[in-house]
Amino acid sequence: MEYALLYLILACIFGYFMAWGVGANDIANAMGTSVGAKAITLKQAIIIAAIFESAGALLAGGDVTDTIRSNVLDTSAFVDTPEIFIYGMLAALLSAGTWLLIASFYGLPVSTTHSIVGAIVGFGLISVGTSGIHWPMVTEIIMSWILTPVLAGIIAFILFRTVQFLILNSTNPLISAKRYIPFYIFLVVFTISMVTFSKGLKNLGFDLSAANYTSASVAIATLCTIIGIIIIRRLKFTSDTRDTGDPYDFTQVEKIFGILMIFTACSMAFAHGSNDVANAIGPLAAIIGVLKEGTTLAGKSTVPIWILLLGATGMVSGLAMYGYRVIATIGERITELTPSRGFAAELAAASTIIIASGTGLPISTTQTLVGAVLGIGLARGISSLRLNVVGQIFMSWLITLPAGALLAIIFFYILKAILL
Repeated sequence: MEYALLYLILACIFGYFMAWGVGANDIANAMGTSVGAKAITLKQAIIIAAIFESAGALLAGGDVTDTIRSNVLDTSAFVDTPEIFIYGMLAALLSAGTWLLIASFYGLPVSTTHSIVGAIVGFGLISVGTSGIHWPMVTEIIMSWILTPVLAGIIAFILFRTVQFLILNSTNPLISAKRYIPFYIFLVVFTISMVTFSKGLKNLGFDLSAANYTSASVAIATLCTIIGIIIIRRLKFTSDTRDTGDPYDFTQVEKIFGILMIFTACSMAFAHGSNDVANAIGPLAAIIGVLKEGTTLAGKSTVPIWILLLGATGMVSGLAMYGYRVIATIGERITELTPSRGFAAELAAASTIIIASGTGLPISTTQTLVGAVLGIGLARGISSLRLNVVGQIFMSWLITLPAGALLAIIFFYILKAILL
């Protein structure tokens, strides 16, 4: 194909730019609860993201990527004009990346999934019309944007209720925290391990039996739980816990939850990497597939590791360079966060994202996390939520979809005029 090298270079640059935007906006809002609850610092969030976002993208990011790259648009409509398909995917990457840059500058936590799906739909409408879009899949994705916040909210509500019942409202919260938090650590690590073994390792060519990976997950979760117990026992407590009415006793409880939030931050980063890497590299993988096969009708194939790595690297750099703006919004403005509240929100959001990633359905991390935070607020009482901020976030979601589509149309015509 003429200009194949140029297309490849542009695809990598635009894909990295989009991944940078995902890091600056989506990873920032994923880490915002931990930073806002003062469980980890911004520097620690970047380190955790660098390790676990990359692991999630490399081990469990392939299936969702396939959904973005081929299931939204009917690629058979571009059999005779693969260049047009390439221009459209380039425009989609540039469009979504630009919108995320704008939103991140103003500290608005918008949906990267809205951005890229809206961009692809916008390109499809002007190139092949409504018949070229897989509307059932688009409808399914849109429904997931509604269902996943609700699911995350329900899970968060139940989790925080258990925290209140077992620990916060107990006779001696500090002793109860030491007793029950190890079980929460086990739950977090077991969930992530099950997904990694049952789904992620298949992308690397390993195929373990259900009994084998369940046993391995139990072993890993048990080891991490033991480590968590050791860390908790080494914490220094200066309050007299016999006075259970002492508010400082709750400060010590939150200190233990701060340890737990390290585990939930890792799980949230892994879950986010497994799902949202698709937003950056799905179109990139589609372009490379066309350049390699010469047609848009190539069957489903494994996404190359180097593409997943490029996406992971871009996301981490975006968080490091610009993520502090959105972290301030998520961590401080929606509701007052403590480690116990942030834990329940993060674990609920991570669980929901992992479920979606396991089914190959791209969802919005932003919506999932906000849904989880709303669930926490309802468990505490709706007055604890800053509803005006939540309203602003909802409005940004509505704007993102058409903004992505409009920018994609503009960039498509510009690229077509330059490259054709």
